[in-house]
Amino acid sequence: MILDSRTINTELKNKIVKFTDLNAWKASHVLVVEIYRITLSFPKSEVFGLSNQVRRAIVSTTSNIAEGFGRRGYKEKIQFYYMAQGSLTEVENQILVARDVCYIDEKCFNLLNDHLGDAQRLLQGLIKKTKELSVV
Repeated sequence: MILDSRTINTELKNKIVKFTDLNAWKASHVLVVEIYRITLSFPKSEVFGLSNQVRRAIVSTTSNIAEGFGRRGYKEKIQFYYMAQGSLTEVENQILVARDVCYIDEKCFNLLNDHLGDAQRLLQGLIKKTKELSVV
């Protein structure tokens, strides 16, 4: 079989080389950007409160995915992916609080919740796949 440059480039595009190639990281990063954008409108009194806390939790998610990707052993990778999962759960709680204290409206909450669901599903898939690879 003869491979042309288009085929090679397509194969290289689909290969996971960096943590930024992981769909779980990409979906979580979308949420990072949205959280930062939305928390700009939170009251100034929340700069060191909920705004800071939700930002730290969502950045922790992408950071733990990245760190897990950089680890050599599957057990370590899974440990960091589970920490990312815990951070996503923390974000879920914090956006509920933000909605309930009227810092975000229902439309904004639904947008964040949809992104959160995507990130959670993709992270679960990453954990599952990593566990499968650890058995092989």
